[in-house]
Amino acid sequence: MLHLTYCQRALRFNFPARTSRGALTEHVAYYLLLRDSAQPEHLGIGDAAPLAGLSPDFGLAFEPRVAALCAAFNRCQLPDLPPSATNELVDELVEPTWPALRFALETALLDWQHGGRRQLFDNAFSRGEAGIPINGLVWMGEAAFMQTQIQKKLADGYSCLKMKIGGIDFATELQLLAEIRAVAGPEQLTLRVDANGAFAPHEALSKLEQLARFDLHSIEQPIAAGQPALMADLCRQSPVPIALDEELIGVTRPEQQHALLAQIQPAYIIIKPTLVGGLHATRQWLRTAEAHNADWWLTSALESNVGLNAVSQLAGEYVRPDFPQGLGTGQLYHNNVAAPLRIASGHLHYDPAGEWEIPC
Repeated sequence: MLHLTYCQRALRFNFPARTSRGALTEHVAYYLLLRDSAQPEHLGIGDAAPLAGLSPDFGLAFEPRVAALCAAFNRCQLPDLPPSATNELVDELVEPTWPALRFALETALLDWQHGGRRQLFDNAFSRGEAGIPINGLVWMGEAAFMQTQIQKKLADGYSCLKMKIGGIDFATELQLLAEIRAVAGPEQLTLRVDANGAFAPHEALSKLEQLARFDLHSIEQPIAAGQPALMADLCRQSPVPIALDEELIGVTRPEQQHALLAQIQPAYIIIKPTLVGGLHATRQWLRTAEAHNADWWLTSALESNVGLNAVSQLAGEYVRPDFPQGLGTGQLYHNNVAAPLRIASGHLHYDPAGEWEIPC
């Protein structure tokens, strides 16, 4: 019989990760562990790591909900589970209001069904044949700290940088962007910025016009989510293409998703499986984006390497050799789950023959 248990690990950042919601020093990840009592070495692992201030399921009630999920799963007394039944079981056991937990259960099930080797999909990335281009992430912080990150990312060979903005003085942020462009023009380096909703609606267009001179690829979520009419106006007027991020959280039904994209008409959507409810839910968003002529990319959400691997292998299902994804956050922790994931020259690579640490 299949048996589901869980454990947790407090992932500690190499440096305080400053976001628009404050500084993070650690991030707690819960791991779902799926075993068959007859094959104890055959282990499926999923990563549930909701984010404070962002994930709908973050809070004191999360661990009791994880424990309740394990109890409910084990009551099912499942002798096996074919891949075709994965989505139905996730829907039965976890409500859409618990997206990180849905992501973890789906990942553990797929891992177990594919041999318990952390290979959820069969594609060039998961077979170790091709890397995935990723953007180098520059965290918010003091100007000197951000400059150090920028210099390191450029030296590491990234062709796309994503800079968090909205956390320090806007004039300083403009100066940092100018310094980047002085080193590398748009033909050499793609620049993305993420405002995390930091711009007030009355100032957003003016700031976007000032940002436009840096030939930006896009800006994520210039104003706070939940203002679709204002965001739609910005998308029509902005000289910088706008990508929706937090705007997607909690929009779980296909009809809601179509209505949102039809109203706002963004250039891009950015999908974090931990926040939208898993890999199947991510595929639904991708179909919706295609229907509304919006491009997209996938991003990890500070999960451990278990979750990063799942998102990356899903990205590997879509051949996009020249379009960087947001998959580099595994280097942020000094006690991450050891995994055969590595970054070289701005690409994430996976070694299917490499060793995985069991998180607990």
